[in-house]
Amino acid sequence: MREEATGKTGKPTVSRNKSQRPRDRLGRPQPWGSPNALELEDFDHLTIEENHRLAREHLAAARYFPAHEAWETAWKQARDTPDAEFFKGLSQLGAGLVHLLRGNRHGAVRLLERAASRIGKYPAGHLGVDAPAVAEAAARLAAAVDLGEIVPGEDVRFTAPVV
Repeated sequence: MREEATGKTGKPTVSRNKSQRPRDRLGRPQPWGSPNALELEDFDHLTIEENHRLAREHLAAARYFPAHEAWETAWKQARDTPDAEFFKGLSQLGAGLVHLLRGNRHGAVRLLERAASRIGKYPAGHLGVDAPAVAEAAARLAAAVDLGEIVPGEDVRFTAPVV
């Protein structure tokens, strides 16, 4: 069996860099040749600490797709460590907020619920994050969307969890 066919580790490598395909501001791939409305850092070449810092900055600035991407990379960098589930939960938080803006009610609710479940297993102050408060905020947001109190879409108004 060829080496590349033996399975993926999930860890970034030079041959598995993210596509340079143009994206809209919500991270949706656009046709080749379209203008790129979303510039992303090269998360694969940053440290886990730098990815976490950048993700927090992106989330605070309502740039949810880059936050998701940074935490997703941190999750892959943290594989086989006690922090892997924490970063996976934060990545799901970012993805849930992206789905909320994209108008995907089901995706937003499920990802926010999963994020709350994972993040809520960590103590306050973990890697500088009040994990129980973030988990509670994500769960409240998921419930509000599920109940129709918040209607997903690009013009949706909501309060994102503070990470």
